[in-house]
Amino acid sequence: MSRIGKNPVSIPAGVTVDVKDNVITVKGKLGELTQEYSDVTVKVEGNEVIVERSSDHKDHRAKHGLYRALVNNMCEGVSEGFTKSLELVGVGYRASNQGQRLDLALGFSHNIVLEIAKEVKVETVSDKGKNPIIKLSSHDKQLVGQVAAKIRGFRPPEPYKGKGVKFVGEVLRRKAGKSA
Repeated sequence: MSRIGKNPVSIPAGVTVDVKDNVITVKGKLGELTQEYSDVTVKVEGNEVIVERSSDHKDHRAKHGLYRALVNNMCEGVSEGFTKSLELVGVGYRASNQGQRLDLALGFSHNIVLEIAKEVKVETVSDKGKNPIIKLSSHDKQLVGQVAAKIRGFRPPEPYKGKGVKFVGEVLRRKAGKSA
């Protein structure tokens, strides 16, 4: 049996979970999320959501843990939210935002202007003597991760000096340079 799938998801206070026609809807103070599901049964009992599978088929086992984890992320997201922070390491690397428009100077011949989805709140912090930081927050864990990965993809950190866009707290595997 799936070790993740068999654990029930506790519903936090102020969150409602509705299950209708293979669609799970989770509503909370930060927003509303929906997720379609298949090959499993989802039941709401008291203040817990229970995900069960019908057989031990490989697809059913895989989806058992998957949908349990998705429901857990939805419940956590609409009650508390998720935050990802990115750090720009490099001379002249800057970030600024006007509303949902993020302007990045990453050492290319032009600035990168990225329009960020309205569900994601973006904030830039530029302190003197420190690397600029981009903070992304939303109730949708998938969307925050996707936007953060897109920003990181513009200039991934290189292994020699560590220059580029990295997650705050990320440990980079460094290489030795040429030995003379």
